[in-house]
Amino acid sequence: MSMYREAELKHGRVAMAACLGWYITAAGVHPAFNSSLSSDPLKAAAELPAVGWIQFVLGCGAIEWLAQQIKAQPGYQSGDILGAAYWVDDSDEGWVDYQNKEINNGRLAMLAIMGIIVQDLKFGDYGDQLFKH
Repeated sequence: MSMYREAELKHGRVAMAACLGWYITAAGVHPAFNSSLSSDPLKAAAELPAVGWIQFVLGCGAIEWLAQQIKAQPGYQSGDILGAAYWVDDSDEGWVDYQNKEINNGRLAMLAIMGIIVQDLKFGDYGDQLFKH
């Protein structure tokens, strides 16, 4: 069961980062490639040069390799890549509350990024719809 909890945490963390990255890209902020990519994140992904994809894949691979090395350490708890379990006891009510908030926000982010992508694919709207006129 801990493997599923860890997978859910990892997917939730990636989805939270994806939601943030989506709106940063939609706002026109492109820290690389001289801001020459589209503001539509899906189009920007298609326009990304091969070297950008290589960097992306190697970066993700390095993080996964590091996570595997950390998991091999004694006392590892599922999803605790940074080792917070060494400092905080699971009986601490605030820590348990924090963990529940993280898993719930991750679940919400997974649904949100799916909705954002579908909105872009189906309607061509990739930005924030709240302030659109």
